[in-house]
Amino acid sequence: MENTLVAYYSLFHNTKHVALEIAKQTGAALREIIPDKNYSFDYNTAAKEVRNQIARGFCPKLISGNESIDNYQIIFIGTPNWFKTMAPPVMSFLQQHDFTGKIVIPFCTHGGGGFGQIENDIAKACPNSKILPGIAVNGMIAPEEITGWLEVIGHDL
Repeated sequence: MENTLVAYYSLFHNTKHVALEIAKQTGAALREIIPDKNYSFDYNTAAKEVRNQIARGFCPKLISGNESIDNYQIIFIGTPNWFKTMAPPVMSFLQQHDFTGKIVIPFCTHGGGGFGQIENDIAKACPNSKILPGIAVNGMIAPEEITGWLEVIGHDL
């Protein structure tokens, strides 16, 4: 899909694997969202940093993800589920772009929390776009699962 973008943030590469599979199956362009300051690679330290940022509503500056989305009509947005919501760099991405009239499709990776509030939070950040049902991935996902999900939502594209 020539007018399709897969934008994602991934600290531990779980969300990246899902993003790569979606891009592979759809032919979409791929864009990694990268904050100017990385989180700690120690899980407990990163969790404290993230919890603090979410509580403050902090949106980090991005070094990748700022590029225009004007040429894209369909945008998949991927994030890990961090404390029942999206990662702060994804919120930065959402705030820096206008999604009016676009189709937005969320996806997330999680350790048991499913989507949490991610779909609702993305819908609030993109009020003038069409939000399609996303996919929440716990652990590794088979390419066939992505294929099946894409076929289901493809009817709404």
